[in-house]
Amino acid sequence: MEQAWQVVLGAAAHADRLTDAAAAAAYALGDAGALRRVADTDRDAVIRWHPQGGWSLALPPADPRHPLIDLYLPICSATIGRPITVGHLGQSLDGFIATHAGESQYVTGEENIKHLHRMRALCDAVVVGAGTVAADDPQLTTRRVSGPSPVRVILDPGRRLADHYRVFNDEAANTLYVCGKSVMREGETHFGRASVVAVDDEGDQLDVAAVLRVLRERGCHRIFVEGGGVTVSMFLEANALDRLQIAIAPLLIGDGRPAIRLAPRLALSDCHRPRYRVFRMGADVLFDCDLTSDAGDSDGQGGPSITRVI
Repeated sequence: MEQAWQVVLGAAAHADRLTDAAAAAAYALGDAGALRRVADTDRDAVIRWHPQGGWSLALPPADPRHPLIDLYLPICSATIGRPITVGHLGQSLDGFIATHAGESQYVTGEENIKHLHRMRALCDAVVVGAGTVAADDPQLTTRRVSGPSPVRVILDPGRRLADHYRVFNDEAANTLYVCGKSVMREGETHFGRASVVAVDDEGDQLDVAAVLRVLRERGCHRIFVEGGGVTVSMFLEANALDRLQIAIAPLLIGDGRPAIRLAPRLALSDCHRPRYRVFRMGADVLFDCDLTSDAGDSDGQGGPSITRVI
C-alpha cells in the first residue's frame, strides 16, 4: 500500500498549484515516488485533476491501490479557496468511545490508528480537546506513516490542563493552545512551548467559527478534528464539519463516554442523513460521511456494500 500512499501524498501537495493553473490534468506515479503529468489517455494514469471538482481516480475498481486512494482524495482535493474540516471518532458497537474511567486506548484496531496518522499527514492542523490530552497524553504526530506532522491544536475553554503534557513540551510539531477569552491571562503568549490564542467562549464552549478563522488565518485549510466526543460534537453542532468519519469496532462496552452528543431531534424527518461511503479497516468499519450533501430519497436501508478494504 506504500505506492498508493505516495499517490495520496502527491495529490495533497499538488492541489493548490493546480487550482492556480485552472487546467485539467492526469498524473501517474514516477520512479522516485513523485507524481508525473501524463496524457489523459495514458494507461499509467492513476488520478485526474478537475479544476472545479478536485481529484478523481483513473484506476479501475479492481486495482489494489484503488480503495486507499479513493478514501483520501476528498481531503487531497481541498485547497485554500475550497477548505475542508473533517471530524473523526472511533467507537464501540454500542456507541461509546471510552469506558466511564476514560480508558480509550484502543477502542479501534491497528488499521484505524494508522488511518489517523495518515489523516494527520494530509492535514495542516489536527484538533483535539482538553479531555483527549488529559486521558491519552497524545503526541498527534505522523510516527506510523511518511508525511509531515500538522500543527497541533488543543482546545481548552476553561484552562483545565497543566503544561506537563507532551504536546506542550516536545519539539515534534508546533502546538497552538486555544482557550476562552474569559480565562486568558494578560500578556500571556506561550503555554509551555505552545503558542496561546484566546477566542470567544460561553461556559465550557468555544466559538467554533472563531477557532476556524484563527486556523485559516494561519494557513490551515485542511483541518482534522480528531477527538474526543465533546470536541467533535461541538464542531458538528456548529455545522462546521464538511465530513465526519466514524470507525466502528466489534466491541461492546456496555456504558461509558458517548461518541456524538447533539441536541435531540423529535422526528426522524428532522435528522440529517448524509451521503456516505463504507470502508473496512481490519476488523473495524469506517463510515465516511459527506455532511455537505444529503442521501435524498434514499430509504437508509441500502447503501454501498463493504468492498473497499484498506
